[in-house]
Amino acid sequence: MASLIAKNALSLAGKRSFSVSCVATSKGSNMSDPKFHATGLEKYEILAAEAGNDDPFFLRAKHIVKATKEEPHIVDALDEYRMVGCLCNEHDTNIKWMWLFENKPKRCRCGHWFKLKKHAAPDRY
Repeated sequence: MASLIAKNALSLAGKRSFSVSCVATSKGSNMSDPKFHATGLEKYEILAAEAGNDDPFFLRAKHIVKATKEEPHIVDALDEYRMVGCLCNEHDTNIKWMWLFENKPKRCRCGHWFKLKKHAAPDRY
């Protein structure tokens, strides 16, 4: 029995052992900050979120309280036109879609008025 143990020990000692161990080099996370890897519109969105602008492309839905012809609901856009949807009644399940164009207020079938306000598109990001 002792000879078998010695034989196995000598055979294992002659072979190279290979092991891989991963050691975290940074504290907390192994990935660097995503803003250094992001490019284009993704980087613009990350930088806008850091600056406090959670909706840089005006994609969030807004609740309309009062929208008359004299005081229409302002819809922000990065272009001269935009498609918007109106839930005329809070219990409706279908959306009334319409195109808005800059400086042309438009009325929905329910009576709400909308007006497009163009913002400058990001030139560099």
